[in-house]
Amino acid sequence: MATTTSITSTYAGEFAGKYISAALLSGSTIENGLITVKPNVKYKEVLKKVATDANVIKDATCDFDDTATVTLTERILQPEEFQVNLEFCKKDFRSDWEAIQMGYSTFDNLPPNFSDFIIGHAAGLVAEKTENNIWAGQTGNAGEFDGFYYLATAGGSGCVSVSGSPLTAANIVDEIGKVVDAIPSGVYGKEDLYIYVSRKAAKLYVRALGGFGANGLGAAGVNAQGTQWWNNGALSYDGVKVVIGAGLPDDSMMAAQKSNMFFGTGLLSDHNEVKLLDMGDLDGSQNVRLVMRFTAGVQIGITSDVVIYA
Repeated sequence: MATTTSITSTYAGEFAGKYISAALLSGSTIENGLITVKPNVKYKEVLKKVATDANVIKDATCDFDDTATVTLTERILQPEEFQVNLEFCKKDFRSDWEAIQMGYSTFDNLPPNFSDFIIGHAAGLVAEKTENNIWAGQTGNAGEFDGFYYLATAGGSGCVSVSGSPLTAANIVDEIGKVVDAIPSGVYGKEDLYIYVSRKAAKLYVRALGGFGANGLGAAGVNAQGTQWWNNGALSYDGVKVVIGAGLPDDSMMAAQKSNMFFGTGLLSDHNEVKLLDMGDLDGSQNVRLVMRFTAGVQIGITSDVVIYA
């Protein structure tokens, strides 16, 4: 008599962390180290920043006089709770697996690592959505948290605002220049300073430097190579690194320090859960259900040090 093997698996709390980590931290922004990750935010975390007057050194006297003013500012990073509910049919994967792996039962026996395959598939979907949320998400939309773009453009955000316009190869160099010019002098030159640009802006910048729209480069662009000069290498402008914020709206850019842009989640939280349910155990079907629960959110530390082009 043929038998079937259940693939039901349950991971909770810190044991679910490795799967949640694969889902949340594999998007390009986080994987490339472009923002600061706070991995163990249980509920919320206070981001504190101490600012001191520049003229902290004074001439010596016999008395104690304050030589500078210390200002403490706080921002709250509070990840929101999310869930993923997916259902798959085993027979849809028949062509992906050899018969010897599937078994010969009427109800297909899936290989032991099929659970990892399903969870990995879901993790990829979550990573793609999280990448978009990091930049352009809005809490008012289902499955989203407020992203950096929304936080920076909200009224009273305190960020340095630069009025944007539709970007083209002809104006992209000048428009990035406006962002650089708006960077506070105390921030410019910091090692972890980035200009985050949309995919559209990045393509236009490469094209402009290839001679298509930029002044002074000639028709063949950088090193007379046209757009062939760039092969997914580093981009910069006036010494500031230019990187892609994959979820940014087309005609937008931001300038900020990595150490001022925070992503928070609770990889060790008790609320984390990854559960794979083989429905054959319950209703005799060939369906598999995946449940994933996690937290995620972003916050800007010091808004006055951030430039938003929108």
